[in-house]
Amino acid sequence: MQPAALDAAILEKLISAAVAAPSMHNTQPWRYRLNPDTVTLEVRAAPERGLRFTDPMGRGLSVSAGAAVFNLRVAVAHFGWDPVVRLLPCRSQPDLLATVRLAASPRDGAGRHDDPHQDLYDVIWRRHSSRSPFSGRRLPPRVLGELAEAARAGGTTLRVADPEETARLLRLTMEAERRAHEDPRRLAESRDWVRDTGPYGIPPAALGPRDATGRLPMRDYLGYPGAGPDGHWDSHQDGRPPAAVFESRPIIAVLTTDQDRRTDWLRAGQALEHVLLLATSHTVRASLLHQALEWSDLRWSLSDGHRTPGHVQMLIRLGYGPSGAATPRTGAADVLEGETPTRADDRVG
Repeated sequence: MQPAALDAAILEKLISAAVAAPSMHNTQPWRYRLNPDTVTLEVRAAPERGLRFTDPMGRGLSVSAGAAVFNLRVAVAHFGWDPVVRLLPCRSQPDLLATVRLAASPRDGAGRHDDPHQDLYDVIWRRHSSRSPFSGRRLPPRVLGELAEAARAGGTTLRVADPEETARLLRLTMEAERRAHEDPRRLAESRDWVRDTGPYGIPPAALGPRDATGRLPMRDYLGYPGAGPDGHWDSHQDGRPPAAVFESRPIIAVLTTDQDRRTDWLRAGQALEHVLLLATSHTVRASLLHQALEWSDLRWSLSDGHRTPGHVQMLIRLGYGPSGAATPRTGAADVLEGETPTRADDRVG
C-alpha cells in the first residue's frame, strides 16, 4: 500500500498527534513548519511558552518536544510513510529541535513504525496523565518487560525501583515540592499555568487530589498548604480537590540516559512517550514525578552514581486506576507556520 500524498487533512492529523504529547504544566512549548520541497516537518521550540524558573536550561522543554516527535513518528507511519528523524539538524538554528521527513516506506502496509507489534496511533488520543490514586494491583512482568524494551529501543533505560529506592526517590520529590512552594517565583509560575479556559495549562479539574497520608508527593500547582497537626497534608484549602489515600506501594519507574546532552533529552522524550503509549495500550495509567528533576542538586541525588548509572530524565508512577482527565490542546493551525496545503487537492509528496 502506497501512502497518499500529503494534503491539508492529513497534515492536520499529524500535527494534532504531535501536540497531544505531554509537556510540563501543559505549556505545549513547540511549533511546527512544513518544508514542502522535502516533505519534512520541522519541530521547533517555542521559548515564550517555556518555564523560566522551573526549567531554566530547557531540559524539560526538550523532553516534551521529544515526546511530540515520537507522536509524529507514530502518526507518519500510520498514514504509510517511513518517518526519518534528525535531532538538532542545524547548529545555526538552535530552536530547530528535530525534523521528521515523510519518506516512501519500503515496507508493505500502513501503520508500521519502530514498534513492529502494533500501531499506537489510536492510543495517542487515549493517553492522559492520571493524578488519581491507583489500586494495589501489581503490573505483570510481561508488561514491565515490554515497557523496558520500548525504552531500550529509544536509546534509554527504564527500570522499576525497589521499595528502598522508591522511598528515597519519593523523599527527594517531597523535598523538591517543599522548595518549590517556598520559592515565590516558581510558585507564581506554577499557579499561572492553572487555567479555567484556553488551550494551554491545566484546568483545576485535572489537578487531582493530594495523598492524605503524605507518602506520595503529587505536585500541588496552587501552593503547598503545609501539614496539619498530625503531619498529614491539609486538604481543605481554596476549593482544591479533597485529599485521598493513594497506593501504599507505588510503582516508580526510572528513565535514564547514558549522557546528558540536548540530544539525550530529545531521545528521552521519545522513549518516554513510547513507554506511556504502550502502557496506555495495556490500560496501565501513569503520572510523571518531575519535581526533583527541577533542582540540579536533587537531580544529581536521584542518579546516585553508586545505585543508578546514567542520568535520570523522568520518574514515572505506574499503576491501575482512573484514566485521568484530558488537558486542553491547541489547534494544529495555531502551531503550524509557513505555507501549507489548504485543500484536499492541494497536495505535496
